[in-house]
Amino acid sequence: MKAAMIFDMDGTLFQTDRILEASLHDTFQRLRDEGMWKGDTPLEIYREIMGVPLSVVWKTLLPHHPLHIHGKVNDVFHEKLIENIQKGKGALYPHTEEILAYLSGRGFPVFVASNGYAHYLKAIVEYFHLDRWILDCYSIQEIQSDDKGELIRKIKEDHNLTHGVVIGDRLSDFKGAEENHFLSIGCAFDFSQEKELREADIVVEDLLEVKEYLEEMK
Repeated sequence: MKAAMIFDMDGTLFQTDRILEASLHDTFQRLRDEGMWKGDTPLEIYREIMGVPLSVVWKTLLPHHPLHIHGKVNDVFHEKLIENIQKGKGALYPHTEEILAYLSGRGFPVFVASNGYAHYLKAIVEYFHLDRWILDCYSIQEIQSDDKGELIRKIKEDHNLTHGVVIGDRLSDFKGAEENHFLSIGCAFDFSQEKELREADIVVEDLLEVKEYLEEMK
């Protein structure tokens, strides 16, 4: 069996930055309108922690707000993200469709393991018709913890995988691959950090480099 290819979504396949700023601004404007926030939208702080579980995001951005407010804000944020996806404001990274078609066409099982929520991932997959190549999307909501390694392990166990490659942009992707004895490929894209990329087995600056690597391995 060929190695399964497990992609992160945000900052790896999907250019989240295209819709992030507008969605976050709209969310914090709602907080301002309701008298629960003063000042600018903490966009730069969010960029620094992009890729962490959403529970950590709201604890970081709203440290003085109660958990029930975090839940409400998370719902508004996803509502705005999905609206922007459906309006065509998002985009895939260059060569995303090409690399997914290449992998699927050559018998590599393709999955997504994301810290994003299921309805958000579904909106991306449906808008760009990614189900042509992706067998299944796994959301962090499917497990009891925020551990990306555990999510990757669920994919591994559900599909009886013996070999795998995790392609992502953040440390949680690389550590998750290591915990499951899979290879990791780091994408030096928008939200990646040089220090974290050092933990990846391989680093690419374009998704087509994944194809080049696999062909060299033949």
